[in-house]
Amino acid sequence: MASPRTATVRFGTRASALARWQTDHVLGLWRACEPSLAAEIVPFTTVGDDLAEAPLEQMDGTGFFSSTLERALLAGEIDVAVHSFKDLPVAETPGVDIACVPVRGPIEDVLCARDRLDLRGLPPGARVGTSSLRRIAQLRALRPDLHYMALRGNVPTRLGRVDRRELDAVVLARAGIERLGLGGHATEVFSPDHVLPAPAQGAIAVQTRADDVELIERLARLDHAPTRQAVTAERALLHELRGGCSVPVGALARIEHGRVRLEAGVFALAGSPAHRVEASGTSPAEVGTEAARMLLARGAGAILEALDRVPRVSLERPA
Repeated sequence: MASPRTATVRFGTRASALARWQTDHVLGLWRACEPSLAAEIVPFTTVGDDLAEAPLEQMDGTGFFSSTLERALLAGEIDVAVHSFKDLPVAETPGVDIACVPVRGPIEDVLCARDRLDLRGLPPGARVGTSSLRRIAQLRALRPDLHYMALRGNVPTRLGRVDRRELDAVVLARAGIERLGLGGHATEVFSPDHVLPAPAQGAIAVQTRADDVELIERLARLDHAPTRQAVTAERALLHELRGGCSVPVGALARIEHGRVRLEAGVFALAGSPAHRVEASGTSPAEVGTEAARMLLARGAGAILEALDRVPRVSLERPA
């Protein structure tokens, strides 16, 4: 069903400060093209928010932060859903369309450490908090002597644990802390040569119902083709590897002279082995698939299969 141009557009979002920033950002971009846009923000609590202490790699299923919004979209409770792109499952949800992918933000991971230390300056045994197996695996290769601890919660909560000296450092996405005006907490920005980011890190996905042709056409003005091509390649890699947002897979695609160049890696939690490859071509999806096949040929499948033996946490919502 098409949405009349004069109707109020209902934006679904998670309630966190970062999710609200992303929704406000998309709304601002849209209003720059369409000043008369009428909008309503509808916040939701997702399964991932309900289970805020459970490590993502132990949560059974996918779409921990996105499925609630997608269900609301399909039920007609909202018209648009705004997501951190890396939170979306790689399998597309029937009836839902990614109407636009705005210009990507910073892609790097950053260290936020006490006393303005960088990774090299942290003392042996320092406690480093991170929510990501991908980060742990790559950081162990650089500093195997540190103690890596599972960490969940919103960005201010994670930074607060360093301020209170409960942790010596945390590792976060640069895009997240900068979008919240907290970039000054970063004490080191990791080069992708050392810490490859998550597929689609720094990108925002804006979903609509697949049959809402008018909204899709209106949102198309916000789409940034190079960003969409890059994340398409990165997520094609993840799809071929049958991975989600919690597996130790890194990827970064760049668009250069009309070609897609993708760096990709799969990393064992012990810090080794680590498999990294590079693929290029003109079709983003084909480049991602080729990179995945190269990784599997080098033995990356054994790393991913080991994760299947990790005990899982139920995703049923608390009563």
